[in-house]
Amino acid sequence: MPAATQSFRPPSKILMMLEGRRALTEFGAFLVALPILNLVPKGDGHPVLVLPGLMAGDDSTLLLRKFLEGRGYRVSGWGQGLNRGLREGVQDRLLDLVRELSDLHGGKISIVGWSLGGIYARELAKLLPDRVRSVISLGSPFGGSPKSTNAWRVYEFASGQSVDDAQDVAVAPPVPTTAIYSRTDGVCAWQGCVEQTSAQSESIEVEGSHCGLAVNPAAVYAIADRLAQPEGAWKRFDRSGLRSLIFPDPSLGEK
Repeated sequence: MPAATQSFRPPSKILMMLEGRRALTEFGAFLVALPILNLVPKGDGHPVLVLPGLMAGDDSTLLLRKFLEGRGYRVSGWGQGLNRGLREGVQDRLLDLVRELSDLHGGKISIVGWSLGGIYARELAKLLPDRVRSVISLGSPFGGSPKSTNAWRVYEFASGQSVDDAQDVAVAPPVPTTAIYSRTDGVCAWQGCVEQTSAQSESIEVEGSHCGLAVNPAAVYAIADRLAQPEGAWKRFDRSGLRSLIFPDPSLGEK
């Protein structure tokens, strides 16, 4: 879970209660938008590891993984059942998986992580920067207190760990890093999901729920756009032109 570096108010109960309905709407929008999403340039075929959020498994990322496979990537799930937090052995198995995929395909891998999975992705890139090409997080609360989410009690129950023992994970990995977030996230305070802008880190805002981020058309488009960049030639997301109608300016508004 994220470090207690800053404390933000968790999303409102109303946003939390609307998560399921909004996620279903985003799923429908994803299906309608597929013809347009399939126009996103294909990638170079490099391996992509997709990590699920808290109390979710590979089933939750199936549509995203299938879409990325259609864009030419070699996509893998995490293969550890439900994500119940960093229990004993989880980190070691993830490190082994990154090494295995990198060795199998003969190059660096990209890691896409949803919510808690995005925190894992960032930490894996810090531990194995020579194996990780880029990191993309979806609604991952790496920049605030665990209690800035509506899920911290679930984390404690699932993992058997206290969030008060959380380590500082706010520092960005030493690889190109993109944080995708929504200001109407009903689970995590959006302020803790925003990355500090630097030469190799950025944030992309989309409009949507937390539970629908992996099928949110704008988020999926941004993921595909980021993965399609040539290795070693990373540039921040271009939201000019028509994209500005879909992707809000993340510099607007106060944290």
